[in-house]
Amino acid sequence: MIDQNTYPELEPGTVPADEMTLRPRSNFVNILVLRELESHAVFTTNGEDADIATVALDAEDGSMDYAPGLMFMRKQTGSDRRFGKALQRDLGLFDEDEDECTMQVNEMCQDCVDCILYGSAASSDEGNDVSITSRVMYDTAYSLRDASVVIDEKFQNAPGDDYAKSAEATIREPDFFEPGTMFPSVVTLRDATPAELAFVLGITAKNKRYGATTSRLGRVKNRILGVYVGSEEGPANLDLTRETIARLRADDETDYETVSDIVMAEALDPSRTAEHVSDAFDAAIDTEGLDLQQVSNETVDSIVDVATSDDLAEVLTEQRDHSTTFLDQAE
Repeated sequence: MIDQNTYPELEPGTVPADEMTLRPRSNFVNILVLRELESHAVFTTNGEDADIATVALDAEDGSMDYAPGLMFMRKQTGSDRRFGKALQRDLGLFDEDEDECTMQVNEMCQDCVDCILYGSAASSDEGNDVSITSRVMYDTAYSLRDASVVIDEKFQNAPGDDYAKSAEATIREPDFFEPGTMFPSVVTLRDATPAELAFVLGITAKNKRYGATTSRLGRVKNRILGVYVGSEEGPANLDLTRETIARLRADDETDYETVSDIVMAEALDPSRTAEHVSDAFDAAIDTEGLDLQQVSNETVDSIVDVATSDDLAEVLTEQRDHSTTFLDQAE
């Protein structure tokens, strides 16, 4: 059972399943994640060029700019939603006479945990004109290193399969993010139940493909670094990235002398980086006076164990009944 009685630490940021309401309240769960590429990946909004920003950093002699690569928010939520719907099918949560839910706009079932948590547009079915606002919030994530060292342009030619071939023009492929690129990221749930939190944690722990052409690219390791509950959102991804870079610079166990050394590094140690991301989040809570408290690692591990096993089917089956009752309030 995944509820506040079993896990009382969740109470400050979740709602009991039988108290779900259409009226928004200020119950927040922040899931701190470090996304690390384990293969090349393509994150682009125009099909060719990687998205890049210009960000100011505090440096030794004032400030400096660097150009992080972006993991746009839609690249995260789209992949997670597809995985979540597949997960529901794998767990047998749709009846035999029931249409399995789809990602097609206006054709989502609006009757499963994913639709009612992540949101959906009004259905094309006659008489079903209710749209559902997402209660899962993502933000664009920023690479810790500069785009010039984490993004590569690649070219290929397509000469055919004859033994003798004439010269062919090369074809530019989309920009590739290099393996080892890391993106600090926060996934925030608002007014979610403990069971819905388990669903999102299960997706985060098990989903390993993001971006374009995921049959050959986009392998990602999601490191769940902590779960925080309270009455507000945690620090933004941008602030988290800046503070992590500053902490890597101040780390006596590394050889980085300047901020530039970090953002232009050939590689960063994932374990030490994960520690600094966690410390940066904790420091922001203290510095900004945020009303958030960390859920113990034992509790998070326990929920993830359930969320990544077949036991999740029972949890989501019970949650689905509550989710349907929640949506019925709109009629």
